[in-house]
Amino acid sequence: MYQHVRNVTILSLLIGAGNCMAADNLRQVVDATVKPLMQQQAIPGLAVAIVQDGKARYFNYGIAAKDSQQPISENTLFEIGSVSKTFAATLAGYAQATGKLKLSAPASDYLPALRGSLFEHISVLQLGTYTAGGFPMQFPSEAGNAQQMLGLFPHSKAAFPPGTQPQSSNPSPGLFGYLAAQSLQQPFDVAMEQTLLPKLGLKHTYLTVPKAQMGLYAQGYDKAGKPVRVSPGALDSEAYGVKTSPADLARYMALNMHPTSLEQPLQQAIAATHTGYYTVEGTTQGLGWEMYAYPLSVDALVEGNSTPMAMEPHPVKWLTPAQPLRANTLVNKTGSTGGFGAYIAYVPSRGIGVVILANKNYPNAERVKAAHAILQAMDH
Repeated sequence: MYQHVRNVTILSLLIGAGNCMAADNLRQVVDATVKPLMQQQAIPGLAVAIVQDGKARYFNYGIAAKDSQQPISENTLFEIGSVSKTFAATLAGYAQATGKLKLSAPASDYLPALRGSLFEHISVLQLGTYTAGGFPMQFPSEAGNAQQMLGLFPHSKAAFPPGTQPQSSNPSPGLFGYLAAQSLQQPFDVAMEQTLLPKLGLKHTYLTVPKAQMGLYAQGYDKAGKPVRVSPGALDSEAYGVKTSPADLARYMALNMHPTSLEQPLQQAIAATHTGYYTVEGTTQGLGWEMYAYPLSVDALVEGNSTPMAMEPHPVKWLTPAQPLRANTLVNKTGSTGGFGAYIAYVPSRGIGVVILANKNYPNAERVKAAHAILQAMDH
Protein backbone atom coordinates (compact mmCIF):
# COMPACT_ATOMS: atom_id res chain seq x y z
CA MET A 1 0.00 0.00 0.00
CA TYR A 2 2.76 2.43 0.90
CA GLN A 3 5.45 3.12 -1.67
CA HIS A 4 9.18 3.63 -1.17
CA VAL A 5 10.67 7.10 -1.58
CA ARG A 6 11.94 7.97 -5.06
CA ASN A 7 14.91 10.29 -5.51
CA VAL A 8 15.57 12.48 -8.58
CA THR A 9 17.98 15.36 -9.16
CA ILE A 10 16.53 18.47 -10.84
CA LEU A 11 19.50 19.51 -12.95
CA SER A 12 20.32 23.14 -13.68
CA LEU A 13 17.46 24.49 -11.58
CA LEU A 14 18.75 24.79 -8.06
CA ILE A 15 22.14 25.43 -6.47
CA GLY A 16 22.92 23.14 -3.57
CA ALA A 17 23.38 24.92 -0.25
CA GLY A 18 24.51 22.15 2.02
CA ASN A 19 23.61 18.56 2.71
CA CYS A 20 20.05 17.40 2.28
CA MET A 21 18.31 15.89 5.24
CA ALA A 22 19.09 12.17 5.13
CA ALA A 23 16.52 10.36 2.99
CA ASP A 24 15.71 7.82 5.70
CA ASN A 25 15.15 10.52 8.32
CA LEU A 26 12.98 12.57 6.01
CA ARG A 27 10.94 9.54 5.08
CA GLN A 28 10.30 8.87 8.76
CA VAL A 29 8.96 12.42 9.14
CA VAL A 30 6.78 12.19 6.04
CA ASP A 31 5.46 8.74 7.00
CA ALA A 32 4.64 9.92 10.52
CA THR A 33 2.82 12.93 9.08
CA VAL A 34 0.99 11.37 6.15
CA LYS A 35 -0.12 7.93 7.30
CA PRO A 36 -2.29 9.16 10.21
CA LEU A 37 -3.65 11.95 7.99
CA MET A 38 -4.77 9.48 5.32
CA GLN A 39 -6.44 7.28 7.90
CA GLN A 40 -8.20 10.16 9.65
CA GLN A 41 -9.45 11.71 6.41
CA ALA A 42 -10.13 8.42 4.55
CA ILE A 43 -7.87 9.48 1.66
CA PRO A 44 -7.35 6.67 -0.88
CA GLY A 45 -4.13 8.04 -2.36
CA LEU A 46 -1.68 10.82 -1.57
CA ALA A 47 1.62 11.99 -3.03
CA VAL A 48 4.25 14.20 -1.40
CA ALA A 49 6.97 15.82 -3.50
CA ILE A 50 9.71 17.80 -1.81
CA VAL A 51 12.49 19.89 -3.26
CA GLN A 52 15.59 20.55 -1.18
CA ASP A 53 19.12 21.59 -2.13
CA GLY A 54 18.75 20.72 -5.78
CA LYS A 55 16.91 17.43 -5.43
CA ALA A 56 13.32 16.32 -5.75
CA ARG A 57 12.10 13.41 -3.65
CA TYR A 58 8.78 11.63 -3.96
CA PHE A 59 6.83 9.84 -1.26
CA ASN A 60 3.84 7.96 -2.64
CA TYR A 61 1.02 6.45 -0.60
CA GLY A 62 -2.09 4.48 -1.36
CA ILE A 63 -3.97 4.05 -4.61
CA ALA A 64 -4.98 6.19 -7.57
CA ALA A 65 -8.29 4.36 -8.01
CA LYS A 66 -10.21 1.89 -5.84
CA ASP A 67 -11.33 -0.28 -8.73
CA SER A 68 -7.91 -0.82 -10.32
CA GLN A 69 -5.86 -0.57 -7.09
CA GLN A 70 -3.20 1.20 -9.16
CA PRO A 71 -0.60 2.64 -6.78
CA ILE A 72 0.13 6.34 -6.61
CA SER A 73 3.39 7.40 -8.28
CA GLU A 74 5.15 10.66 -9.08
CA ASN A 75 3.56 10.42 -12.55
CA THR A 76 -0.03 10.10 -11.33
CA LEU A 77 -2.21 12.96 -12.59
CA PHE A 78 -4.12 14.95 -9.98
CA GLU A 79 -6.59 17.82 -10.28
CA ILE A 80 -5.05 20.81 -8.48
CA GLY A 81 -8.04 23.18 -8.30
CA SER A 82 -7.09 26.75 -7.46
CA VAL A 83 -3.36 26.05 -7.70
CA SER A 84 -4.25 26.42 -11.40
CA LYS A 85 -4.56 30.17 -10.74
CA THR A 86 -0.80 30.39 -10.30
CA PHE A 87 -0.37 29.09 -13.86
CA ALA A 88 -2.81 31.70 -15.17
CA ALA A 89 -0.89 34.31 -13.18
CA THR A 90 2.39 33.19 -14.74
CA LEU A 91 0.83 33.50 -18.19
CA ALA A 92 -0.28 37.04 -17.30
CA GLY A 93 3.22 37.83 -16.05
CA TYR A 94 4.61 36.55 -19.34
CA ALA A 95 2.15 38.70 -21.31
CA GLN A 96 3.26 41.70 -19.26
CA ALA A 97 6.96 40.89 -19.72
CA THR A 98 6.52 40.67 -23.50
CA GLY A 99 4.71 44.03 -23.64
CA LYS A 100 1.25 42.65 -24.44
CA LEU A 101 -0.49 43.24 -21.10
CA LYS A 102 -0.50 46.07 -18.58
CA LEU A 103 -1.68 44.99 -15.15
CA SER A 104 -2.71 48.50 -14.16
CA ALA A 105 -4.92 48.93 -17.24
CA PRO A 106 -8.71 48.64 -17.06
CA ALA A 107 -10.00 45.16 -17.82
CA SER A 108 -12.14 46.64 -20.58
CA ASP A 109 -8.99 47.50 -22.55
CA TYR A 110 -8.57 43.82 -23.42
CA LEU A 111 -12.17 42.81 -24.12
CA PRO A 112 -14.44 45.18 -26.08
CA ALA A 113 -17.56 43.55 -24.62
CA LEU A 114 -16.64 44.98 -21.20
CA ARG A 115 -16.62 48.60 -22.37
CA GLY A 116 -19.28 50.79 -20.85
CA SER A 117 -19.51 48.53 -17.80
CA LEU A 118 -18.08 48.37 -14.31
CA PHE A 119 -14.94 46.86 -15.82
CA GLU A 120 -13.81 50.25 -17.10
CA HIS A 121 -13.05 50.92 -13.42
CA ILE A 122 -11.56 47.53 -12.50
CA SER A 123 -7.93 46.88 -13.32
CA VAL A 124 -6.50 43.63 -14.61
CA LEU A 125 -4.44 43.51 -11.39
CA GLN A 126 -7.56 43.79 -9.24
CA LEU A 127 -9.08 40.83 -11.06
CA GLY A 128 -5.94 38.80 -10.44
CA THR A 129 -5.72 39.69 -6.74
CA TYR A 130 -9.39 39.12 -5.78
CA THR A 131 -10.05 42.83 -5.21
CA ALA A 132 -12.40 43.53 -8.13
CA GLY A 133 -15.33 44.35 -5.87
CA GLY A 134 -16.73 41.12 -4.49
CA PHE A 135 -17.48 38.57 -7.18
CA PRO A 136 -19.13 35.34 -5.94
CA MET A 137 -17.00 32.33 -5.12
CA GLN A 138 -18.46 30.16 -7.88
CA PHE A 139 -19.69 30.79 -11.40
CA PRO A 140 -23.47 31.38 -11.62
CA SER A 141 -25.57 28.41 -12.69
CA GLU A 142 -26.69 30.15 -15.89
CA ALA A 143 -23.06 30.32 -17.08
CA GLY A 144 -22.37 26.86 -18.44
CA ASN A 145 -19.50 27.89 -20.67
CA ALA A 146 -17.05 30.74 -21.24
CA GLN A 147 -19.18 32.65 -23.75
CA GLN A 148 -22.21 32.63 -21.47
CA MET A 149 -20.07 33.87 -18.58
CA LEU A 150 -18.50 36.59 -20.71
CA GLY A 151 -22.00 37.71 -21.59
CA LEU A 152 -22.85 38.06 -17.90
CA PHE A 153 -19.77 40.04 -16.83
CA PRO A 154 -20.86 43.41 -18.33
CA HIS A 155 -24.00 43.29 -16.16
CA SER A 156 -22.09 42.60 -12.93
CA LYS A 157 -22.55 44.80 -9.88
CA ALA A 158 -19.82 45.43 -7.30
CA ALA A 159 -20.59 44.35 -3.73
CA PHE A 160 -18.06 46.94 -2.52
CA PRO A 161 -15.67 49.41 -4.17
CA PRO A 162 -12.95 47.77 -6.28
CA GLY A 163 -9.57 47.67 -4.58
CA THR A 164 -10.87 47.89 -1.01
CA GLN A 165 -11.04 44.28 0.17
CA PRO A 166 -10.32 40.80 -1.17
CA GLN A 167 -12.79 37.99 -1.61
CA SER A 168 -11.99 34.56 -3.00
CA SER A 169 -13.67 34.00 -6.33
CA ASN A 170 -13.41 31.85 -9.43
CA PRO A 171 -15.04 34.35 -11.83
CA SER A 172 -12.54 37.12 -10.98
CA PRO A 173 -9.26 35.24 -11.64
CA GLY A 174 -11.04 33.31 -14.38
CA LEU A 175 -11.59 36.54 -16.27
CA PHE A 176 -8.04 37.61 -15.38
CA GLY A 177 -6.60 34.53 -17.09
CA TYR A 178 -8.91 34.97 -20.06
CA LEU A 179 -7.77 38.58 -20.55
CA ALA A 180 -4.11 37.56 -20.28
CA ALA A 181 -4.61 35.13 -23.17
CA GLN A 182 -6.60 37.75 -25.09
CA SER A 183 -3.66 40.11 -24.84
CA LEU A 184 -1.53 37.39 -26.48
CA GLN A 185 -4.22 37.00 -29.15
CA GLN A 186 -4.72 33.34 -28.32
CA PRO A 187 -7.38 31.25 -26.58
CA PHE A 188 -6.30 30.47 -23.03
CA ASP A 189 -5.87 26.73 -23.60
CA VAL A 190 -3.69 27.39 -26.64
CA ALA A 191 -1.55 29.95 -24.82
CA MET A 192 -1.01 27.49 -21.99
CA GLU A 193 -0.44 24.34 -24.02
CA GLN A 194 1.64 25.84 -26.84
CA THR A 195 3.50 28.62 -25.03
CA LEU A 196 3.68 28.53 -21.24
CA LEU A 197 3.82 24.83 -20.41
CA PRO A 198 6.47 23.99 -23.05
CA LYS A 199 8.61 26.95 -21.98
CA LEU A 200 8.45 25.67 -18.39
CA GLY A 201 9.40 22.18 -19.53
CA LEU A 202 6.21 20.70 -18.11
CA LYS A 203 5.44 17.68 -20.26
CA HIS A 204 2.91 16.02 -17.98
CA THR A 205 0.58 18.96 -17.21
CA TYR A 206 -2.75 19.32 -18.98
CA LEU A 207 -5.99 21.25 -19.18
CA THR A 208 -7.64 18.33 -20.96
CA VAL A 209 -6.00 15.00 -20.19
CA PRO A 210 -5.18 13.21 -23.48
CA LYS A 211 -6.67 9.77 -24.01
CA ALA A 212 -3.18 8.26 -23.98
CA GLN A 213 -2.64 9.63 -20.45
CA MET A 214 -6.01 8.69 -18.94
CA GLY A 215 -4.50 5.59 -17.36
CA LEU A 216 -2.42 7.88 -15.15
CA TYR A 217 -5.35 10.17 -14.19
CA ALA A 218 -6.26 9.43 -10.57
CA GLN A 219 -9.88 8.90 -9.68
CA GLY A 220 -11.13 11.54 -7.27
CA TYR A 221 -13.48 10.75 -4.40
CA ASP A 222 -16.01 12.98 -2.68
CA LYS A 223 -16.77 13.18 1.04
CA ALA A 224 -19.01 10.11 0.77
CA GLY A 225 -16.28 8.15 -0.99
CA LYS A 226 -18.04 8.23 -4.35
CA PRO A 227 -15.94 8.65 -7.52
CA VAL A 228 -15.94 12.16 -9.03
CA ARG A 229 -13.86 14.20 -11.45
CA VAL A 230 -14.07 17.87 -12.38
CA SER A 231 -16.60 18.75 -15.09
CA PRO A 232 -16.13 21.32 -17.88
CA GLY A 233 -17.41 24.76 -16.92
CA ALA A 234 -17.17 28.47 -17.55
CA LEU A 235 -13.52 29.63 -17.58
CA ASP A 236 -12.61 26.38 -15.86
CA SER A 237 -9.13 26.16 -17.40
CA GLU A 238 -8.24 29.61 -16.09
CA ALA A 239 -9.62 29.16 -12.57
CA TYR A 240 -9.29 25.52 -11.55
CA GLY A 241 -8.71 23.27 -14.55
CA VAL A 242 -5.05 22.15 -14.45
CA LYS A 243 -4.22 18.45 -14.01
CA THR A 244 -0.60 17.62 -13.28
CA SER A 245 1.74 15.12 -11.65
CA PRO A 246 3.85 15.37 -8.50
CA ALA A 247 6.97 15.30 -10.70
CA ASP A 248 5.81 18.19 -12.90
CA LEU A 249 4.58 20.20 -9.92
CA ALA A 250 7.94 19.69 -8.18
CA ARG A 251 9.67 21.04 -11.30
CA TYR A 252 7.25 23.99 -11.39
CA MET A 253 7.96 24.67 -7.72
CA ALA A 254 11.72 24.45 -8.29
CA LEU A 255 11.48 26.90 -11.19
CA ASN A 256 9.50 29.29 -9.02
CA MET A 257 12.26 29.15 -6.42
CA HIS A 258 15.15 29.51 -8.90
CA PRO A 259 13.99 30.57 -12.40
CA THR A 260 17.44 31.50 -13.76
CA SER A 261 17.45 28.64 -16.29
CA LEU A 262 14.39 30.15 -18.00
CA GLU A 263 14.31 32.81 -20.71
CA GLN A 264 14.20 36.38 -19.42
CA PRO A 265 10.47 37.04 -20.01
CA LEU A 266 9.59 33.97 -17.93
CA GLN A 267 11.96 35.04 -15.17
CA GLN A 268 10.13 38.38 -15.15
CA ALA A 269 6.78 36.57 -15.19
CA ILE A 270 7.65 34.54 -12.10
CA ALA A 271 8.93 37.67 -10.36
CA ALA A 272 5.57 39.33 -11.10
CA THR A 273 3.66 36.46 -9.48
CA HIS A 274 5.84 36.76 -6.37
CA THR A 275 5.49 40.53 -6.13
CA GLY A 276 3.58 41.72 -3.08
CA TYR A 277 0.70 43.97 -4.13
CA TYR A 278 -1.10 44.37 -0.79
CA THR A 279 -1.17 42.96 2.72
CA VAL A 280 -4.16 41.71 4.66
CA GLU A 281 -4.07 40.23 8.18
CA GLY A 282 -0.44 39.10 7.95
CA THR A 283 -0.69 37.76 4.40
CA THR A 284 0.97 39.40 1.41
CA GLN A 285 -0.94 38.88 -1.84
CA GLY A 286 0.91 38.11 -5.05
CA LEU A 287 -0.54 37.04 -8.39
CA GLY A 288 -1.98 33.61 -7.69
CA TRP A 289 0.34 33.06 -4.72
CA GLU A 290 -0.04 34.15 -1.09
CA MET A 291 3.08 34.90 0.96
CA TYR A 292 4.14 35.07 4.61
CA ALA A 293 7.24 36.12 6.53
CA TYR A 294 9.19 32.95 7.32
CA PRO A 295 9.53 31.23 9.71
CA LEU A 296 5.95 31.33 10.97
CA SER A 297 3.86 29.23 13.29
CA VAL A 298 1.58 26.51 12.01
CA ASP A 299 -1.37 28.37 13.53
CA ALA A 300 -0.56 31.50 11.51
CA LEU A 301 -0.29 29.49 8.31
CA VAL A 302 -3.55 27.67 9.00
CA GLU A 303 -5.30 30.97 9.72
CA GLY A 304 -3.99 32.49 6.49
CA ASN A 305 -5.48 29.61 4.52
CA SER A 306 -8.78 29.49 6.41
CA THR A 307 -12.29 29.99 5.05
CA PRO A 308 -12.87 33.18 7.09
CA MET A 309 -9.72 34.70 5.60
CA ALA A 310 -10.91 33.86 2.10
CA MET A 311 -14.58 34.75 2.39
CA GLU A 312 -15.01 37.39 5.10
CA PRO A 313 -14.27 41.11 4.55
CA HIS A 314 -10.79 42.29 5.47
CA PRO A 315 -9.44 45.74 4.59
CA VAL A 316 -6.35 45.68 2.40
CA LYS A 317 -3.21 47.79 2.63
CA TRP A 318 -1.85 48.35 -0.87
CA LEU A 319 1.93 48.37 -1.13
CA THR A 320 3.15 51.41 -3.04
CA PRO A 321 5.33 50.62 -4.78
CA ALA A 322 4.64 46.90 -5.03
CA GLN A 323 7.32 44.87 -3.27
CA PRO A 324 9.55 42.26 -4.92
CA LEU A 325 9.91 38.93 -3.15
CA ARG A 326 11.90 39.27 0.03
CA ALA A 327 14.29 36.76 1.59
CA ASN A 328 12.76 34.42 4.16
CA THR A 329 9.31 34.41 2.60
CA LEU A 330 7.04 31.37 2.43
CA VAL A 331 4.99 31.22 -0.77
CA ASN A 332 1.90 29.00 -0.86
CA LYS A 333 -1.40 28.08 -2.52
CA THR A 334 -4.18 25.63 -1.77
CA GLY A 335 -6.49 24.11 -4.36
CA SER A 336 -9.51 21.81 -4.39
CA THR A 337 -12.03 20.22 -6.71
CA GLY A 338 -14.90 17.94 -5.77
CA GLY A 339 -12.61 14.93 -5.51
CA PHE A 340 -9.08 16.28 -5.05
CA GLY A 341 -7.08 18.38 -2.60
CA ALA A 342 -3.77 20.11 -3.35
CA TYR A 343 -1.27 22.26 -1.47
CA ILE A 344 2.10 23.71 -2.41
CA ALA A 345 4.41 25.70 -0.12
CA TYR A 346 8.03 26.75 -0.60
CA VAL A 347 10.69 29.11 0.74
CA PRO A 348 12.86 30.29 -2.17
CA SER A 349 15.66 31.72 -0.05
CA ARG A 350 16.04 28.40 1.78
CA GLY A 351 15.63 26.25 -1.35
CA ILE A 352 12.97 24.08 0.29
CA GLY A 353 9.44 23.28 -0.79
CA VAL A 354 6.69 20.69 -0.50
CA VAL A 355 3.78 19.59 -2.68
CA ILE A 356 0.93 17.49 -1.27
CA LEU A 357 -1.62 16.02 -3.70
CA ALA A 358 -4.54 13.77 -2.77
CA ASN A 359 -7.44 12.19 -4.62
CA LYS A 360 -9.91 13.44 -2.04
CA ASN A 361 -10.89 16.96 -1.02
CA TYR A 362 -10.08 17.27 2.68
CA PRO A 363 -9.74 20.35 4.95
CA ASN A 364 -7.13 22.96 4.09
CA ALA A 365 -6.02 23.07 7.71
CA GLU A 366 -4.91 19.43 7.59
CA ARG A 367 -2.89 19.99 4.40
CA VAL A 368 -1.21 23.05 5.88
CA LYS A 369 -0.33 21.27 9.11
CA ALA A 370 1.23 18.38 7.21
CA ALA A 371 3.25 20.65 4.91
CA HIS A 372 4.40 22.81 7.82
CA ALA A 373 5.68 19.76 9.71
CA ILE A 374 7.60 18.54 6.65
CA LEU A 375 9.09 21.98 5.94
CA GLN A 376 10.16 22.33 9.57
CA ALA A 377 11.94 18.98 9.39
CA MET A 378 13.68 19.96 6.16
CA ASP A 379 14.84 23.27 7.61
CA HIS A 380 16.54 21.85 10.69
